[in-house]
Amino acid sequence: MTPEKRNLFILVALSSLILFGFHYFYEKPRLEELQQTQQEQAGTPKESLLTTIGSAIGLIVPAPVSVQKIPINNASLQGSFTNQGFEFSNLVLKKYKETTDLQSPDVTLLEKSDRKENEGEKTGFFAGFGWATDNPLLKIPGPQTIWETTDHILSPDHPVVMTWDNGEGVIFKKVIEIDDNYMFTIRQTVQNKTAKAISFKTQGRVIRSNPTPSNYVVLHEGAIGYLDNNLKEIKYEDLKKDKKQSLKSRGGWLGITDKYWLVTLVPDQNVSVDVTFEAKESRDGIAYESVFEEPTTTLESGNSFTSTSQMFAGAKSLQLLDQYEKVNNIPHFDLAIDFGWFYFITKPLFFAVKWLFDLLGNFGVAIIVLTILVRLSFYPLANHSFHSMAKMRELQPQIAKLKTAYGDDKTKFQQEMMTLYKKHGVNPVAGCVPILIQIPVFFALYKVLFVCIEMRHAPFYGWIVDLSAPDPTTIFNLFGLINWTPPSFLMIGVLPILMSLSMVVQQKLNPQPTDPIQEKVFKLMPLIFLFMLANFPAGLIIYWICSNIFSIGQQWIQIKWPKKIKGA
Repeated sequence: MTPEKRNLFILVALSSLILFGFHYFYEKPRLEELQQTQQEQAGTPKESLLTTIGSAIGLIVPAPVSVQKIPINNASLQGSFTNQGFEFSNLVLKKYKETTDLQSPDVTLLEKSDRKENEGEKTGFFAGFGWATDNPLLKIPGPQTIWETTDHILSPDHPVVMTWDNGEGVIFKKVIEIDDNYMFTIRQTVQNKTAKAISFKTQGRVIRSNPTPSNYVVLHEGAIGYLDNNLKEIKYEDLKKDKKQSLKSRGGWLGITDKYWLVTLVPDQNVSVDVTFEAKESRDGIAYESVFEEPTTTLESGNSFTSTSQMFAGAKSLQLLDQYEKVNNIPHFDLAIDFGWFYFITKPLFFAVKWLFDLLGNFGVAIIVLTILVRLSFYPLANHSFHSMAKMRELQPQIAKLKTAYGDDKTKFQQEMMTLYKKHGVNPVAGCVPILIQIPVFFALYKVLFVCIEMRHAPFYGWIVDLSAPDPTTIFNLFGLINWTPPSFLMIGVLPILMSLSMVVQQKLNPQPTDPIQEKVFKLMPLIFLFMLANFPAGLIIYWICSNIFSIGQQWIQIKWPKKIKGA
């Protein structure tokens, strides 16, 4: 070998050694560190990073799968989700505003905010579907998984199909559909192309982090479900105390509810599922979860398995829930609305108000007409009561004589007074009947106004822009003439004052109590009701005023044309 050839050989060998050493001791560790950093900070999948590295060193690798934002759009919803991890975490209700101002933002239902340094707790409301497995060797999709899809929008006419190959012969697929309202359908398929059987569970979950519930005594907010043929309601504070509650159910539904809004999962109604309601604490605060998990599926080689679930995310419209109950076979879906103990009255009462609204075009007018119809239906019973009260009024002079005759002997006075009532066929308890028959209707209408989304932001006339909210005026700033906002307990508006005055007029027409203490309490009742009902929905106060006016008219008729008492 000539010296020139020997030197050339040594030069090539040294150059190769330097290049190999540089790649092995410097470039390889640097690329591994870059890969780890990108995966932790940006969630970039390993395949995408290998493509970048491979391009740099001239290798041929598959093209990367990019993260895409897929819009959600129908007549009722607007939002998006990404093909990374697959979560519903951005959803806005297009038909509902935050306030009565038409320029206010639409209501945001689902949202997921990331916690930043020194910002404290993060809030979030989101839902997702996926798989779980006890086999650590089976790779299943996770939060950082990027699904392949060629679809660019989710709408009623355009479902979204996403697939992911775990690289070991198992293919996962999701088909997401949406209707014109608030119902999503999610079909999850697993295809086993390996040579052996695999096992997994299909699951779905709704998560709400650090909610700020209104804590109404008469309203449920928190975890909810109709499971094992029973309504299950767990308030946030109860779930936080108990941490976790589990049960089994065949079908049903489960989720998390607000006063007007609901996010609920509907598993396959023919499958028995494990349901868990849980509160999880972390440095970010506390997260409340409603989770269902289907039984373990063992999928043999060459086979596939599909599970179909649904998700409702939207406003709790009674007519819409009833429709889903019938068409989608969701049991007792209307119980998502908290109608309370008087459910059997509240639901028919709502449909009556809604029918009158469709006829008259205003919920306030509908309430007034409903009040008249209710009072007319009870007219004979109330008329008998008012007739008895009119007799008691005519007997007042004789009762006064008895009181003078027996002085401090209250027992003898009561005996003689009852003898007088019995002689003239007077029932002293009859005066309570008109109030007693109104109580169930009163509370049922209160529930309708308080929990039904149709009543939210429903205007009346003038200053009443929301029948489901209290009268916004107050006498303590002269109904807005003084630029001062009193505390809530002093918010005594026009409608509560009118209601109190109607009670005073009604009392004047009633026979006065014979006991001095009862008489004082009787006279204080309008004032007590004034403060007690001032913060009730304006629609309910309108009902009470109209009912009182009807009673005043009915009593006035009894006074105008009384039936004379023989021997009085």
